[in-house]
Amino acid sequence: MSAVQTANELKELARSRSPADRERLMLAIVELCGQPNDAVRSPAIQDLLGSIFTDLVNEAEADIRRILAEKLSIADWPPPALVNLLALDEIEIARSVIARSPVLRDADLVRLLVEGAVDHQIEVAKRPLIGQPVVDTILKQAQPAVMIALAGNDTADISPEAMRQMVEASRQVAGMRSPLARHPRLTGDMAERLYAWVGQSLRSAIVTRFRVDVEALDRALAEAVSEARDAPFHDPAPRNVIADAEQEEMERRLISKLHAAGQLRPSYLLRALREQRLSLFASALATLGGFSVGQVNRAIAADRPDALALACASVGLDRSAFSTLLALVRELNHDLPGGDANQARRVFDTFGSEQTGKARAAFLQATMAV
Repeated sequence: MSAVQTANELKELARSRSPADRERLMLAIVELCGQPNDAVRSPAIQDLLGSIFTDLVNEAEADIRRILAEKLSIADWPPPALVNLLALDEIEIARSVIARSPVLRDADLVRLLVEGAVDHQIEVAKRPLIGQPVVDTILKQAQPAVMIALAGNDTADISPEAMRQMVEASRQVAGMRSPLARHPRLTGDMAERLYAWVGQSLRSAIVTRFRVDVEALDRALAEAVSEARDAPFHDPAPRNVIADAEQEEMERRLISKLHAAGQLRPSYLLRALREQRLSLFASALATLGGFSVGQVNRAIAADRPDALALACASVGLDRSAFSTLLALVRELNHDLPGGDANQARRVFDTFGSEQTGKARAAFLQATMAV
């Protein structure tokens, strides 16, 4: 079948809005993607795919999206916007694309680290041959599970300075120590530092690999113990993060993308909080309710949780989920908002599911005085 005939058939299916035809269209594209010929690279097919792909992916069932992601993960021709959309999908769908897609560049992977869930970040850290910008972003975010994945990635482009940071981080993140002890970029000087806080089996591996003076390493260990004993107590340093302005911009773009695709729902609020991303939660709630982020921030910093309850009621959050949401917000926000949680839950009794507009009006009024 010629490229023109294929394009015409796909166009006919694309004109139909019936669920059955939409699924047939997606399956036809999946089949087309697997063809070992140049039909898919023709201008007619490329123009068509660019115009309908994103819409189809948003409407397709998860199993179809997963098959499509697997098919596209090794292709170098798909539209970058589509590949990035699949990379932010559920992790079972996104995994193959993040791991292998040649379409994803360092800038795309950095965006995934900022916008994606922890599972997505881990897959980025495991991806072969990731560049220094990606490595540096992982180190700035300092998410332990992602750092462990990076430590086990022997192909990552890790600079000497980045390697030193990873060795230092392994003092707190024990899971990094074993892969770092065997990492090809570990130097003798770094090994001496790592020796101070690994177990006996890893010390033996370090000594064998670098053929260094055991007495010198033991002196380094004794010095480290002495430093720890003599140092005044202090709280751990806060986690390094990307500059606030950059992170907030990335989060706004993520929320806008989800909202435009019809995928931003009240359940996303809990997901953001479980990922410990309070600013992402605030941006999502503001977008869902048509509020400003400042109004949401005033609600979560208030001495009572009523305003937050009003905001959640206005976007259709289920009453049963509010207790969990409030607890997660307080955990991330120094026990704010304060006040009686039971009193806040009564907001949902006053403003039922049919009164979201009234709840929104009450929230706007409340945040003016918060």
